[in-house]
Amino acid sequence: MHVHILGICGTFMGGVAQLARALGHRVTGSDKQVYPPMSTQLQAAGIHIEEGYDPAQLDPAPDMVVVGNAMSRGNPAVEYLLDRGLPYTSGPQWLAENLLQRRWVLAVAGTHGKTSTSAMLAWILERAGLSPGFLIGGVPQNFGTSARLGEAPFFVVEADEYDTAFFDKRSKFVHYRPRTLVLNNLEFDHADIFDDLGMIQRQFHHLVRTVPRSGLILHPAEDPALREVLGRGCWTPCETFGTAGVDGWSLGEASPEGSGFGVCWQGRSVGVVQWGLTGRHNMTNALAAIAAARHAGVAPEQAAAALCGFEGVKRRMELRGEIAGVGVYDDFAHHPTAIESTLRGLRAQVGDRRIIVLLEPRSNTMRLGVHRDTLAQSLVLADLVFLYAPPDLGWDVSAVLAPLGDRGRVRPAVAVIIEEVAQVARPGDQVLVMSNGGFENIHQRLLERLAQGPSVAPVAGPGTGP
Repeated sequence: MHVHILGICGTFMGGVAQLARALGHRVTGSDKQVYPPMSTQLQAAGIHIEEGYDPAQLDPAPDMVVVGNAMSRGNPAVEYLLDRGLPYTSGPQWLAENLLQRRWVLAVAGTHGKTSTSAMLAWILERAGLSPGFLIGGVPQNFGTSARLGEAPFFVVEADEYDTAFFDKRSKFVHYRPRTLVLNNLEFDHADIFDDLGMIQRQFHHLVRTVPRSGLILHPAEDPALREVLGRGCWTPCETFGTAGVDGWSLGEASPEGSGFGVCWQGRSVGVVQWGLTGRHNMTNALAAIAAARHAGVAPEQAAAALCGFEGVKRRMELRGEIAGVGVYDDFAHHPTAIESTLRGLRAQVGDRRIIVLLEPRSNTMRLGVHRDTLAQSLVLADLVFLYAPPDLGWDVSAVLAPLGDRGRVRPAVAVIIEEVAQVARPGDQVLVMSNGGFENIHQRLLERLAQGPSVAPVAGPGTGP
């Protein structure tokens, strides 16, 4: 069967493409933004990609067109397939009908931590010898790919609440029918498709309704939004996880930066994790992954030992390089809660060394200005913040960053940010790039600029602004 995927370079659709190829289909695709790591993954899998959405790509007609949720009416390829009556479906529906019906699905949902928790869970199952399949919205370093067919029965999927397609406005995750469900957290996000938190909660309750009585739902001990969701009706056993003082899964003794912590079940120690990750958010992600793996038959002690070898996920506090003592990190965080959690973990790790944040407000929610009131507070642990403000942003970035004083700098061009950072950076600084997009390849461009030689202006002591 020939499957053509519109919007193939998105993290989810790229994963669908790799799974379709692994099932033996001929797979092609098109996208308007083709860049690594997804483009290189697809090329390595033997999947041909074309730039743009020329209707000629659909002639001769493929057996099935899988339509990504970035596609909308008016797109020339979409209009062509509708006019010609070509068979089409969404990515989540294709996944459900062609793969998930035969698997024990372990789904990870929530506003934050889905990718990391899914990657942890897949790695635990892998180390236990279960060879799981997975589809994750990032590239786990331990696997080097975002999707794998694996061996039955287990399949780990990152369960996104974003809508499915232009013709199916339900959240993606309602298609997955999990037996094991992790609900990491729930906050308002995706303001481009949801009017308020209540609309998101409704979708989450649709997901809860699909989990069988023989399944398991894992959720934080204290999350008011999720508590309301489950209060609408829950027909599945539940277990809780949290930092301390919960009846279910909790953290034991932990190092300040989060590189080591104990795992407790009902107050009893069941394992210890020592790893290279930082931050309380990653510790609670690990609790959720260990608990989900236990439902699949992996002992907590074995799961904790597996996480000691977990290498993280690309674009989640990934060190892209170090030049002249200046470290440059890439991080996907684009919601104030995630930004603050990431900075808190990095601050605990680096102490008084300066943290310089380069932030691109790229998500639809961020571009709409929904997080304006909480953005500055989420950045207070940074010593210097450069916020990229493209001309079409539509809200006053300078006013939002005003509480940061001279630590907050708004710049209209990536090239300007790169040069200014090169001028102020000094050995020991940690540069943290935050965006859920390519950010004009700022990471590599900054490293190349730093490699040209030191050009550091005199600055104040550690822990202060420039």
